[in-house]
Amino acid sequence: MFENKAVVVTGAAGFIASHVVDELLSKGSQIIAIDNMRTGQPKIVQEHKKHKNYKFVKEDLLHRDKIISLCKGADFIFHLAANADIRGGIKDTQIDLEQNVIATHNVLEAMRINDIKGLVFSSSAAVYGTQKTFPTPEDAPKVQTSLYGASKLAAESLIEAYSEYYGTQSSIYRFVSVVGERYPHGVVIDFYRKLRKDPKNLEILGDGKQKKSFMYIKDCVAGMMFGASAAKPAGQSSQVFNLGQNYTIEITKVADMIVEEMNLTNVKYHYTGGSVGWVGDQPIVHLSTKKIEALGWSPKTKIEDGIRKTIRYLIDNGVA
Repeated sequence: MFENKAVVVTGAAGFIASHVVDELLSKGSQIIAIDNMRTGQPKIVQEHKKHKNYKFVKEDLLHRDKIISLCKGADFIFHLAANADIRGGIKDTQIDLEQNVIATHNVLEAMRINDIKGLVFSSSAAVYGTQKTFPTPEDAPKVQTSLYGASKLAAESLIEAYSEYYGTQSSIYRFVSVVGERYPHGVVIDFYRKLRKDPKNLEILGDGKQKKSFMYIKDCVAGMMFGASAAKPAGQSSQVFNLGQNYTIEITKVADMIVEEMNLTNVKYHYTGGSVGWVGDQPIVHLSTKKIEALGWSPKTKIEDGIRKTIRYLIDNGVA
């Protein structure tokens, strides 16, 4: 599907998007990589620049006219750029609106003006907010508990509307927490960094009984590629898929695995208390993946193996 195609990847210096770039380059795609480098990893860009089919442009998606120009001639867009800090919206109430909603609108305008018909969008399990149904299906009622989740859901709605207006073939993916090589933020690296500073004590937000699902990065990329290639139902121009695992793991168990991989002993856990770690957090994140599994996709890597691979990567690469 992507062989010899010109593909724009937004957020290309980030964790998930950089792995998408790897996969697309392996398929012979011509990559236009866009990132504002606010949280992008420069070494990823330097590595990808060695490939003749890769062009990197440092640009912010809020600069609409420049994005429209950069997307000219593209066949497909992987829109993976976003504010990645779910908790950040508590202090900066503009960032999710700007980086998740307005940026998405600018990408959609670039697609409309340049007549680009294919889109993949990275959404989040956060759109489900407070839930009573587990595993949570795509059509579950949604009660927003974070500006991040609300902004992702708003971006989804814009994509669906543009798809109907202009015949864009769009695939939207709601992820659980993704782990793996190049992993930059989240509970796994938070615990790792805390233990590097103090190998005998670990603060765990909440009561440690939160049940979360995690997905290994290679499964995440494979799921996106699979869904983008899957035939859409007749008369439907956009599809929404959950991507994740069919089970969860308690946060204290995550801590146990990290302690073990770091070869630490006699670590004392200190819980801050409560059923969630912060305002907007959820005590359970468990998505149903029956919809995409019915088409033939399923994850290959267990949660535990994905977390252990991540810790080994952090250790082996001397991540501080």
